[in-house]
Amino acid sequence: MLNMAEGVVRLGELAESPVVATLARAFEAAGHDLAIVGGPVRDALLGRTTNDLDFTTDALPDEILRIVKPISTAQWDIGRAFGTIGAKIAGEQVEITTYRADSYDGVTRKPTVEFGDTLEGDLVRRDFTVNAMALRVPGRTLIDPTGGVEDLVGRRLRTPADPHVSFGDDPLRMLRAARFAAQLGFDVDPATVAAMAELRATLEIVSPERIQGELVRLLQTDDPVRGIRLLVDTSLMELFLPEIPALRLEVDEHHHHKDVYEHSLTVLRQAIELERSRHPGSAPDVPLRLAALLHDIGKPATRRLEPGGGVTFYHHDIKGARLARKRLQALRFDSDTIGVVTRLIELHLRFFGYAEGAWTDSAVRRYVRDAEAELERLHILTRADVTTRNARKAGRLARAYDDIERRIDELAEQEQLDALRPALDGNRIQEVLGIRPGREVGEAYRFLMDLRLDEGVLDEADAEERLRAWWAARG
Repeated sequence: MLNMAEGVVRLGELAESPVVATLARAFEAAGHDLAIVGGPVRDALLGRTTNDLDFTTDALPDEILRIVKPISTAQWDIGRAFGTIGAKIAGEQVEITTYRADSYDGVTRKPTVEFGDTLEGDLVRRDFTVNAMALRVPGRTLIDPTGGVEDLVGRRLRTPADPHVSFGDDPLRMLRAARFAAQLGFDVDPATVAAMAELRATLEIVSPERIQGELVRLLQTDDPVRGIRLLVDTSLMELFLPEIPALRLEVDEHHHHKDVYEHSLTVLRQAIELERSRHPGSAPDVPLRLAALLHDIGKPATRRLEPGGGVTFYHHDIKGARLARKRLQALRFDSDTIGVVTRLIELHLRFFGYAEGAWTDSAVRRYVRDAEAELERLHILTRADVTTRNARKAGRLARAYDDIERRIDELAEQEQLDALRPALDGNRIQEVLGIRPGREVGEAYRFLMDLRLDEGVLDEADAEERLRAWWAARG
C-alpha cells in the first residue's frame, strides 16, 4: 500500500540530491522551468530506489546545452532532434528534454516532433498516468494532471488519454503496459485491456528490435508472469511469440496431461526464485528466463494421444529448440542468446534419465560436456522444471539432482572436469599417426574424447598407445 507521507519525504530527498539541486539552480538562474518527470517521481512515491533521472523544461535544446555545459563534465546531443540533451553532472548521467507536443500519423511509430509550451501538455501525451507526474524544482511542486497519484494508490495502470488514442499513437505502449504491470505489480484498467485487444494488429508497425527490447525488459522484472498473462489474454503474444499461447492445449475427458501453459509459467517463476537464491545480487538472467518460458514449446507439435488415455510428446526438446531458434532470430536476438536458449531447451530432459537410474561416471561427464558453459543454467532450469504436486515424487527428483550436482563437483575436483578434452590435440594426433589434416584427424579426436569421457584422464603415453591400437584396428 502506498504510504503518501513517506512518498513526500522521498520526493523531498530527491529534490535535495546534488545533481537535482545543481540543475535546478542553473535553470532557475537562466530563467527557465525545470521538472523531474516520469519514473523517478513514480518510484519516489512508491518508496523505490531510482537509478535514472529524467528532466523536462521549457528551454529549447540549444539553450539546455548552454545551461548544462558549465556544470557538467560531459554532454551529448544524440537526441537533439527529439529535444533531448544528455549530461554528466555530480557523477550522474541525466537527460533533459524540451516539452513535447508530438503528433503521430497512425502508420508508423515515428512521431512528428513538435515542442510544447507547457509542462501539463507534455505530461498528458505520456504512456501511463503513473508516469505522467512531475516535480517542479527547485520549488518542489508536484504536477499530476491525469490522476497518477490516485492510480498509484489504487495500484492501477491507465493511459492519460483514451487508450485507443494512446495506443493508436504508439502501439509499443501496449507491450509497455505488460511490462509495467509486472514491474509494479499493478492491475491494468479494464478499458485499457480492452483497447489492447482491439488494437493488437497495430503492433505490426513496430520493429522486431523494439518488440524484443520490451520482451527483455518484461523478463527482467521480478515477476514477469503477470505481464505474460496479459499479453496472452489480449492476443498480443500471438503476433510475436505465438508458441506461448499455443501451449494452452485442449484436454479432453479421455486423455489427461499437465496444463503445459500453466506449467511453463510455473517453471519460469521457479527458475527466477532459484536464480536469486543461487546467485543473490546478480543481474536478471534473460537467456535462462527465456529458456524457462520456451522449454516446452515443442509439445503442441509433438503431442500424440495414445490408446488408454495416455499422452506423449516424444522429441519435444529437439522440436522446441528448433522453434525457439527460428522465433528468436525473427525477434533479432543476438547469436549468443539464441545459442544459450536453444542449448538449454535441447538438454532440459536429459536429467530425468538420471533420476530413473544411477548414471555411470561416463554419463555424468557427458552431461557436463554437452552443457559446457551452460551447466549452471541447466541445473536451475532442470530443478525449476519439477512442478508436480506429488510431494514424494518432487522430493525424489530433488534428491536425485542434489546427487548429480555432488558427483559433478567430485569429478571436477578429481579430473579438472571444466577442461574436458582428450590428452592429445589435433597436431599431436597427426604426428603420432603420420597423417595429414583431414577427416581421419577428426575421427581420431572423437575416439580420444570418448576415452576421456568413459575412463577419465589418460596420460599422454597411454593416449598415444591406445590411439595407435585404434588406428591399426582400422586397417
